[in-house]
Amino acid sequence: MADMTYIPKYLPTSRKYQKLVVFVAFPQMGLLDMTGAQTVFWAASRYLEERGLPPYDRHTISLDGGLVNTAEGVALDTRVLSDFDNADIDTIIVPGSPYIIDVLGSSSALALWLSRQHAKVRRMASVCSGAFLLAQAGLLEGKRAATHWAMLDLLRERYPSIEIDGDAIFVHQDSIWTSAGVTAGIDLALALVEEDCGREIAMKVARELVVYMKRSGGQSQFSELLQSQSADISFDQLNEWICSHLQQREMTIDTLAAKACMSPRNFARVYKQKTGRTPAKAIEIFRLEAARRLLEDSPHSIQEIAARCGFGDEERMRITFHRHLAVSPSEYRKRFSTH
Repeated sequence: MADMTYIPKYLPTSRKYQKLVVFVAFPQMGLLDMTGAQTVFWAASRYLEERGLPPYDRHTISLDGGLVNTAEGVALDTRVLSDFDNADIDTIIVPGSPYIIDVLGSSSALALWLSRQHAKVRRMASVCSGAFLLAQAGLLEGKRAATHWAMLDLLRERYPSIEIDGDAIFVHQDSIWTSAGVTAGIDLALALVEEDCGREIAMKVARELVVYMKRSGGQSQFSELLQSQSADISFDQLNEWICSHLQQREMTIDTLAAKACMSPRNFARVYKQKTGRTPAKAIEIFRLEAARRLLEDSPHSIQEIAARCGFGDEERMRITFHRHLAVSPSEYRKRFSTH
């Protein structure tokens, strides 16, 4: 059998050699976890070539090579992992799986390979529950990390030394990148491309894929309203009313209690018991989330956004942003605006 060991694709001396990016496949991985990130690097390579720049050298690999079935039943063709043992890998991307616990039981060899490669590669990234594989390899110990919101408690329980960020779309610490669920892998891949190629090419890719360009991982992976609706509470309609009336600055306990058909005292007690927040704190969080969306997606001035979301003035909104996000509204807009 011919020697299939990876040979780097060196380019003419006037150009740098291609960055080698490998996508690690395993049985029952999530199809979109893998292909979302792959498509970003494929699109970026096209734009690089248009500029006469070296594209990414992309390969999908697995322990044994050959066809690997995804959780959705689609098989991907892969190269054997050992072909790349001596390759100058730039980036390793590990997808997640809806059956990640079962995967962990048979992935010790893969975890060992990831652990050995970590010292040699420039960066390593996981999509969704792929964070469990990086954790199994010992690469997340003492680090901040993200994963799918439904997996947060399990990751925390299995690997208590990890600082779990349950709100981030993705987290970048040192040479390790981790992302939230499924399509967040596209956001992560865009950030990796931006780090390599600059914002202009990353924006071109984002526009081609019809997705938002996010410059860092500080955005929430789910909405506060959706989160409140997923809990066993009886204030769904009230919370929806609050979110549609945020411009109304004075939302008193009496007003909210009347909407909930409860006495003010009983309403305040039950609301906090059911939601874990006082009504005032819930309103603040809903206003913050609405302001974040407008800063990301609208051309409105910060003053206008403060008024639309019921903060009243820019200073009150700035204080709220600093308290919850440790950035000002203007700084947040610079990072995340799509305009």
